[in-house]
Order: sequence, then C-alpha cells, then structure tokens
Amino acid sequence: MTGFIADRLVLFGATGDLSKRMLLPSLAALDADGLLDPHLEIIGTARGEMDDGAFRSFARESLEQFLPADRRGGMATFLNRLSYQALDATTIEGFDALARKVGKPEHGTAIFLSTAPSLFEPTIQGLKASGLAGGNVRIGLEKPLGTDLASSKVINDAVATAFPEHRIFRIDHYLGKETVQNLLALRFANILFEPLWNAQHIAHVQITVAETVGLESRVAYYDDSGALRDMVQNHMLQLLALTAMEVPVSYDSTNVRDEKVKVLRALRKVHAADTVTGQYRAGAVGGAAVPGYDDELGKPSNTETFVAIKAHIDNWRWKGVPFYLRTGKRLPRRTTEIIIQFRDVPHSIFSGRIARLQPNRLVIGIQPAENITMSVMAKVPGLDRGGIGLRPVPLDIAMPEAFSGPQRRIAYERLLLDLIEGNQTLFVRRDEVEAQWEWIDAIRAGWEEHAQECKTYTAGSWGPSAAIALAERDGVTWHE
Repeated sequence: MTGFIADRLVLFGATGDLSKRMLLPSLAALDADGLLDPHLEIIGTARGEMDDGAFRSFARESLEQFLPADRRGGMATFLNRLSYQALDATTIEGFDALARKVGKPEHGTAIFLSTAPSLFEPTIQGLKASGLAGGNVRIGLEKPLGTDLASSKVINDAVATAFPEHRIFRIDHYLGKETVQNLLALRFANILFEPLWNAQHIAHVQITVAETVGLESRVAYYDDSGALRDMVQNHMLQLLALTAMEVPVSYDSTNVRDEKVKVLRALRKVHAADTVTGQYRAGAVGGAAVPGYDDELGKPSNTETFVAIKAHIDNWRWKGVPFYLRTGKRLPRRTTEIIIQFRDVPHSIFSGRIARLQPNRLVIGIQPAENITMSVMAKVPGLDRGGIGLRPVPLDIAMPEAFSGPQRRIAYERLLLDLIEGNQTLFVRRDEVEAQWEWIDAIRAGWEEHAQECKTYTAGSWGPSAAIALAERDGVTWHE
C-alpha cells in the first residue's frame, strides 16, 4: 500500500469506449457493494464539451447498457459522485481548470490516464504545472505504453519527471481477472502442485489467447501494432511470468514483481524459425460470414493478426521446457487458457485394454469461463478379464460454482479499487515493461532480418497450418 486512500478519482478519456464499457460500470458496481469511500468524488475529463449533468446522463446510459441489472443498486447515489471538466491535453492552459474542479482532497487523488502515446508527455507536464502531481497523487497508466523499448522509455521517463515509481500504477487488465490471481493460489497455497512445477515433471506449457472478433473500432491502432505488440508483449508475457515465477517471499507488490521480472529476463532470444505469423482472410466465425483483414482495412498490409511462438526460459526450474504461445483474431472461439502438460509416468504397470497411458494435464481457463480442470487416469468400471481398462477423467473446478456467494467481478473493479487504495501488487513495474519490450523487439528484428511474411489463414480456423507444425515437430498438439 502507498499511504493513502484517495478521495478524488480523475478519469481521463471519460467519454471513450473503455470508460463506457468498463470503467464507469466497474466503479458503479463497487459503489453498489459499498466498497467506495462515501467521500470519493469522480471527475471525468475528455476533449468534448459537456456539463456535469450531461456527463451523468452519459454515465447512466453506459450503466444501463453494460452493467447487469442486478448490480445497479444505488445507481443514483453513484451518479451524484460524478462531475466533468473538458480538457484539451495538447495545451497546458486547461489543466488549471481541471485542478480547480478536483479541488483540495482531504487525503489524495488517483488519476486513471488512458491516452494516445503522443499525449503522455504533454499530459504529464500539464498535471505537474497545475499541481496535480504532488505527493498525494498517484497515477494509473493504461496501455499502449509505447510501440517498442525506445518509445516505452520515452513515456516512462516523461511520467517519472512528475511521479516516483511507487506512485505509478501501470495497468494490464488481465492481472485483474480472478483466475489469473488464482494461479498464484493454486501454485503456492497447495502442496500438491509446487513440488511438480518444474522441468523434471512438466513436458511443456501452452498459453492461448484466442479472439473471434476482427478489427472492430481499432483499425488505425491495430494495423500499427499487430498481434505481437497488442497481446504478447503485455497480457501473454504476464501470464507466462505468473506461470513460471519462483515462490515470492510474500504476497506483496515488491516480492511478486521481483519474481516476475526474473522470469522475463531469463527468456531466451527467439529465432525466427520458432515463430509463425498469420493474417486472416474471409471465412465464417460462429456460422456468420466475415471479411478478411485486408478487406476490413481497405488496403494490403503485412500486419500480423496471428502469432505463435515457441519460447524457452533459461533457468534451473524450466531448462528444456518449451512454452508455446498462440494468439490471434478471427479464431473459432474466444478463449484464454494456460495448459500445463505433465510428463508420462516413468513406467506403466498396466497392459491389456489400454496401449498407452495419457499424461496428466492441467487446464487453467481464464476467459470466457473461469475454471480449472485436471485430467487424471482412472479405471473403467468392469470385471477386467481382458486387462484393466483405463481412461482419462477430468476433475473440474468451476470457479463460479465453487464460490457461489461472491459476485463475479469485472477485472477493472479490482484494479480501480487497488488504484484508489494504493495497492501495486496487480500492476506492472517499469523494469517488467522494459524486459517485455526487449524480448519483443528482438523478435520483430528477426522478422525484419528474414523478411518474414504473414501466412494467410481462413477466418474461423485456428490459424496457419505452420502454427500446427511449429508444435507438432516436437510431438505436441495444441489444446483445442
């Protein structure tokens, strides 16, 4: 924790899509559950001109559209917390008016900053000049934080001129998901798994983040970014780090992030031959015809909408264990999951009706369903006169069913509450971000050196056939 619970929250980009779909519904849900301090005031700011009443109407429409009806209790009370101040972040003059709107909080201010990379520096300078960057102010930074290591350093340097690291909260919303956090509980609160969580007992790990959508409203951003920078650099590397990290001394922000950054620094440089890039063409997803990427974009492009990577972590625990990462758009179903594939038993005592035992597999589902499934071998009922029959049986833990009481929360609920209260554990530290970018930049440099072209795949498939070959040449099949 960093000292104070904020009684002012400033939302930059308050009329944008992220605010409409996630931020305002998350804050309203927290308020309905009595988790926001009664004195907390929420000030929205964006370029557009509107008064407090118009912003409250905008927020009401957002909640009616994106917040479940059973979580709208006390919505009028929440709306009364809201006010608005128009701001052009490219000029320093408007920040004084924002500072007056914020007023003088009793305890402190939390700022949620979602802006284009080019506006980070002028925004920080404006906050600094207007007194909105003092010792009782902390800032949350929404991605994208640069497009490579160099631009990331420029943004981080700009932020550091006004805010020390302990008051900077870099957001990766995947870290707010319940099952992502439960991964740490699974590993470090159960004696069953941690002794087996190493190269001696695990054959490989798969991490898949699959989307069914195409470009939607992100045309300009996505074509400049691509799947590697949009998904792998942040979300997938954070999932990998949590899966592979050593046991932290304690569950606090410093110790957890210390262990994550050790994993990121141990990632081996990836050769171009251990990556596959793809771009979707017209096909069908969920029974509906969808256009190809170039059709949606309106021009040819070599931006990847799919990437598969075979990665290695060069440390004692994971030496020789491949980590297969895969993400893409217009895939058959929406899913984010981590697969822990254990090794075969060293010797099978069984013969007869089963030719080969299947090794245990742990599947950690993150979205859309939050669950944990462990496959174990079990005896098939019968008299076994022809030999014992065995088959894999799933042991399922459906998280919503296991914990029927607590409300299922939007990831941003936890992150916003932690920003307000000053808990950095689920936020990303600067050295993590830079270690991630260093690894990603090396992959992109390899693509450029080898003039790697995207392979095409049909929308509604699991990507280019080369991605299947990437795993199958090691005797591995992607979990689907």
